[in-house]
Formats: sequence, C-alpha cells, structure tokens
Amino acid sequence: MDQFVWRVLPLITILVSFFIFFYLQDSDTAPLYPVIKLRRNECSLLPHHHFWISSKRIVTPQGIISGSVEINEGRIVSVVEGYGKQGQSKQEEVIDYGDAVVMPGLIDVHVHLDEPGRTEWEGFDTGTRAAAAGGVTTVVDMPLNNYPTTVSKETLKLKLDAAEDKIYVDVGFWGGLVPDNANNLTILDDLLSAGVLGVKSFMCPSGINDFPMTTIDHIKAGLSVLAKYKRPIVVHSELQEDNENHLELNDNRDPRAYLTYLNTRPPSWEEAAIRQLVGVSKDTGIGGPLEGAHIHIVHLSDSSTSLDLIKEAKSRGDSISVETCPHYLAFSSEEIPNGDTRFKCSPPIRDAHNKDKLWEAVLDGHIDLLTTDHSPTVPELKLLEEGDFLKAWGGISSLQFNLPVTWSYGKKYGLTIEQLSLLWSKRPAALAGIESKGTIAVGNHADIVVWQPEQEFDLDDNYPVFIKHYELSAYMGSRLSGKVLDTFVRGNLVFKDGKHAPSACGVKILAT
Repeated sequence: MDQFVWRVLPLITILVSFFIFFYLQDSDTAPLYPVIKLRRNECSLLPHHHFWISSKRIVTPQGIISGSVEINEGRIVSVVEGYGKQGQSKQEEVIDYGDAVVMPGLIDVHVHLDEPGRTEWEGFDTGTRAAAAGGVTTVVDMPLNNYPTTVSKETLKLKLDAAEDKIYVDVGFWGGLVPDNANNLTILDDLLSAGVLGVKSFMCPSGINDFPMTTIDHIKAGLSVLAKYKRPIVVHSELQEDNENHLELNDNRDPRAYLTYLNTRPPSWEEAAIRQLVGVSKDTGIGGPLEGAHIHIVHLSDSSTSLDLIKEAKSRGDSISVETCPHYLAFSSEEIPNGDTRFKCSPPIRDAHNKDKLWEAVLDGHIDLLTTDHSPTVPELKLLEEGDFLKAWGGISSLQFNLPVTWSYGKKYGLTIEQLSLLWSKRPAALAGIESKGTIAVGNHADIVVWQPEQEFDLDDNYPVFIKHYELSAYMGSRLSGKVLDTFVRGNLVFKDGKHAPSACGVKILAT
C-alpha cells in the first residue's frame, strides 16, 4: 500500500499543480498579477505597466500644458505641469515625446464594423486596427450592416461573441429601434438592460432589409423606455415628403453625374425629419414627460433650416444634440468627379457654401461633435467601374483618417487643437455615457493619442492603411497634415510605427 501511495503521489502533485495554474488564470478572485504581466506583453508594445508620458503639448481640460502624465495599471494617476518633471518618483520609465501633441484618444460613436455576418465588408479585427492606427481609442458600433441586426438581447449576444479577442480598441454598442421592438417594448427594455449604450433608428429606408425605418410614433414609444435608462436615441434624420419622389428618375439625367444623385435627396428631407423630432424633443427637457431621454441627430448635412430647428430646440432646453462628419467638412459637391461613387453617402455631400456654414456651426458650438459614419462595403457594391451614383452603395470609409482629415481641413477655418479634442473626445464620451474617457484627467482610462500636427503625409498605396477595402475610401490620394505616432488604450501601447500590439485586448463597453 505504501509503495502504491508513493507511486501515485507525484502524479497527484502534477494534477494539483495544473489545477492551481488554470484556476489562477480563470478565477476572478485569484491573484492576477502573473496573468496581467503575461497579457501586458501581448497587449502592449511597451513592457511597462507604470510609466510617464512627457510632452510640451498635452491637451487637458484646463488647456494645453507642458508637462507629464503618469500612467499606472491602465489609469491616469497624475498630471504634472512643467516639462521634464515627473513628480516624486524617479523609478518609472519616461517616454518623452518632445513637441508632439499628447491628447485624449478619439472616440468615434458612429461606426459600422459589420460583424457578425458581413466580415467581407469590414469586421472587428480590421476595423479596430484601423481605429488604433488613427488614434481612435473607443468606437461605438452601429446595429446595422451586420447580420443579423442588433435589435434584441439575443442578437446583441451574437455581436458580443463575435467581438471576442478581435478588438484592438474599446468598443461600445448601439442597439436598433425598429417597428418590432417599438411595438413590443419588452424587447426594447431587454435590449437596453443587456447593455447597449442607446438605440439607433432610421426615418427613411436604411438599405438593409432587416432594419426597417421607424415613424415618429415608433420613436416616441422608444423614448419612453430610454427615459428610464437615461440613454439616447441616435436618428438618421431624412424623411421623404409625400408629394416628392426624388428617388425616381423621370427624365434622361445621367446617373453617373453626382448632381443627379444630389438632387434625389434635397435638404428638405433633413428638414422634414428634424421638424418632427424637435416636436418630440420638447418633452425631454427638465420636468417633461420624457425627461432622461435624449435625441441625437446623426450626420447632419444641411446647414440651413435643419440646423436652425436644432438651435431653437436647444435654446428652449430640449435634450437634443447633433453631429456632422468629416466628409461634409472636407468635400463639396462641385468638386466630386462624375462616376466617382466613393463619394456617395446619405445625406449627400452638398455645395461649398453649405460646407462653409457647417464649419461655422462647428466652431460656434452649434454642432456638438464629429463622427465618421464609417460605412464600408465590398468593391462590387460601390460600382466604381460603372460609376452609377443611383445604384452604388452609399457610405464613406474613413475610420483611420478622422484626426488628420479634421485637422487638415479645419485649421484653414481656425480650428484649434483644443476644439478638435472637444469634438472628438469629450463630447462623444458624454453622449455615449462613458464617464471614464474623453479627457486626460486623474482617474480616467489612459486612452491617449500622440500625434504631430505639422507633419504632412500622402495617403497613397505606400501608406499603411488597415480598413479592409482602403481603395474605396474617398480620402485616398489626399495629402494630409497631422500624423498619428502612437496610440494607447487603457495604458497599453496598441499602435506605433505602423505596427499593432501582438494581441487584441480591447474591452467591450456595456452600460449598467
């Protein structure tokens, strides 16, 4: 018997050792430092978990300072003014960026990553690699263009599962408001309870069969549930008027001409939708029956009456906000070549005067924030050879280029670095309800982009672009200013010199 015990004892010891090893890796309550150390080497191009970043230009809520930011275990633990000063400790690694700008990572709250179901269009892997390369540290993924669309807690789980181990930046999720869950609010309530940051709806056909458009009555019903959760609805605001049929070609106009497409979606469509929305938003103010709900208008293109309606609603205290996109601020209809369907989106890019007025609204604070509406597809749906604006897929791929495009065009209008950060970081964080992001402040996640505003580069075939079908982007061929050098997500250096961290360690953000 004693001989049997002595023979079996080594085997038992090995088995117990394996059990303890795997328990320590899987248990939420076990000491995690050895595991964290291993994963940090995989998640970051930097081996340190406690370090300083120094720069002569750090964008903080108090303005641009010369100083240092201390980062420990993924959080900002101190911000010290005075270049070259690192507080009391002299032990930690110091990364000196000199004149490069150290800024809060960009937060893009309007992105279509198309997974599950359409990874041939984009996907979590390529989309978040592109985000990291562009200094975007958080994206909020839209509920459509993936299949199935994210309109229930069950379809949200499919998306969460699809994102596992594939995201290089943090990712939040919008749910979808469609007639089915607007007419059965239990489904909508369950979706919000499962953690979506809010819901998206279309007031016109979305182009996706399983994401039908909503009426203003559907939106009212949704707002009653959103008020309870204090989350926003983000709305594609175009409404075809009953007496109009602009989508039909009634004559022999050339479908390759951009003007033909532009005329199919006039500013009156945006105005009609927004007029309905501001009729409802009056109930979202303090003391109103929908207090707690918030209406956010996505990708505003019309700088005239539509914008005036939003400004009026804000002035009376409605809980309402609006975004626009870089393509409306960079391009104008007059310069879009016939047949170049890379520029097709909806609402459409309008004329140069409209673009100037949009910039004026951005700089005056009437437009609250910027997003890409990154909407990729496959080459065969863009119809580049055919050049038919009426049949081609509408959407502009641009996730990697947010920062340099906004800066390159914006500085001509007087955009400052502080304004850029407000539009791309602080205000998007507030809309999505992400309290620990958006500013370089003690306690926040160490989500940081380091970039050089003065450095120019050509966006050509030699430039490392990570979106799946980069040739479909309207920005290819541009010369831009503002090159991204490094990107940190929760203290992990996830992008540097054209390279990403070995592992995708972004975090899925769910509302609680």
